[in-house]
Amino acid sequence: MAELEEEGQFSVSQREVSTKAGAFADNQMDIKVENFSIAARGKELFVNANLQITDKRKYGLVGPNGHGKTTLLKHIASRALNIPSNIDVLYCEQEVQADDTKAIDAVVNADKKRLALMQECKQLEKAEQNDETIERMKHVYDELRNINADAAEPRARRILAGLGFTKEMQERPTKHFSGGWRMRVSLARSLFLEPTLLMLDEPTNHLDLNAVIWLDNYLQDWKKTLLIVSHDQSFLDNVCTDIIHLDQQKLFYYRGNYGIFKKMLVQKRKEQLKAYEKQEKRLKDLKASGKSTKQAEKNQKDNLTRKQGKNKSKAVETDEDAKPQELLARPRDYIVKFTFPDPPPLNPPVLGLYSVTFGFKGQPLLFKDLDFGIDMSSRVAIVGPNGVGKTTLLKLLIGELEPKSGEMRKNHRLRIGTYNQHSADQLTMDESPVEYLRSKYNMDYQDSRKMLGRFGLSGHAHTISNKDLSGGQKARVALADLSCSKPDLLIMDEPTNNLDIESIDALADAINDYHGAVVVVSHDERFIRDTNCQLWVVENKNISEIDGDFDDYRREILDSLGEDMVKGAQ
Repeated sequence: MAELEEEGQFSVSQREVSTKAGAFADNQMDIKVENFSIAARGKELFVNANLQITDKRKYGLVGPNGHGKTTLLKHIASRALNIPSNIDVLYCEQEVQADDTKAIDAVVNADKKRLALMQECKQLEKAEQNDETIERMKHVYDELRNINADAAEPRARRILAGLGFTKEMQERPTKHFSGGWRMRVSLARSLFLEPTLLMLDEPTNHLDLNAVIWLDNYLQDWKKTLLIVSHDQSFLDNVCTDIIHLDQQKLFYYRGNYGIFKKMLVQKRKEQLKAYEKQEKRLKDLKASGKSTKQAEKNQKDNLTRKQGKNKSKAVETDEDAKPQELLARPRDYIVKFTFPDPPPLNPPVLGLYSVTFGFKGQPLLFKDLDFGIDMSSRVAIVGPNGVGKTTLLKLLIGELEPKSGEMRKNHRLRIGTYNQHSADQLTMDESPVEYLRSKYNMDYQDSRKMLGRFGLSGHAHTISNKDLSGGQKARVALADLSCSKPDLLIMDEPTNNLDIESIDALADAINDYHGAVVVVSHDERFIRDTNCQLWVVENKNISEIDGDFDDYRREILDSLGEDMVKGAQ
């Protein structure tokens, strides 16, 4: 997703860590950077923040979109921040090059040391045998044994299989894959290399639910340091040992997974509000006693500095609060509230496919004799690996595709609202969000702004052209558009892709409050669980309800891959 933090020129300042403050010995694997600041296009993203990453911990970096999470990862990767030279850092962000290299080779050959030793071994075997070459060959063989070179390819194939690559696909040149699949190859390569610090930015975005389940399980057993940006709450809960919260241009640290962090944040916000109100009361009292506002603020600031150590929150594990600070700002939580208007009742079945057979021209059939129907109370999540026809099924339901045989039937009064990753492309790009809603639904100015605000679009973005919005901002306009259309049935394909955690929660709440039918394709476990969707799996050219709950489906997927379910998976 394009965010403000990814645009323009950056300015960075940071304080060198002195020996007394904890400079790192050559064998030290922790990271500590104090008092760094980062600005982009005149906007301050980090101000006197502290980065502290402990070896072999698994961190989730969270905070609203556009506030600097991706920027921080890029600054760590480029060593614009003072990262110890002995720590090898890998930031998985770009898809592999599209060329004739096989997917399996793109992964295995990423290990440059092994590749060089293997190439030297071949050269030595062809060379004239003498004492020198024999001695060198023994050394190379020893090195290959030390790095367990023989196990490299099986390990790479296991990773690729977990991410959805069949044996045939593993042998396919990367130029024959889409960008999303080449991103999976890049992710596989990163996992294969096992750097000291691996950084993943929304790693589940290009994955189907089956691959997310595998990656979630695989990373629970990760032995090195991990730093993840993700909007998938279940993923953060299952994988992370710590949460780093980007808030008010600083980083705050919490032990435990995302669920524990959410509970601790509620308490922290209460303490912050109490401290703010106490400060404001003191300022008011000082002003009433005849002192100027400027003098009152100076006295309050001095008082805060003296008493800071006594009021430090137990949740925060940095010494941030022990330092002199500016006047406290009112704590503000990032809150969004989505709504979909309730539709009138419709007699069942409202929509169905009857004896449908479908396949694209020149390709094998995706569906044969498919029967599937829903009513107004339906809550259905369509699951299955990429390529089995989940999105095609949705298009058959809405009539965008015509079956080869069979038919789609729907109630003549049924209004279908659709949302997918391309929904934002349907916006009128030269109009602003306000102009778009007003012209399409004949809304007045204030009502259109209220609607956009409810869906989390910040005020400054209401009146700029849709073409200048980020992916996440366009997604919010498209969701507001969907709500205004007053649908009886919501059909959504990967609706969480461009949303942050708070917005995914808001979308789940809106669906739970909605009295119409819902059919969704999603790889977000928490979203599926929170909306109480029935799981229907696409397999064997048909669709069938899963016997059991999400945990049963998780176990089934891991069993099919020959993987043990790591203890602690939700």
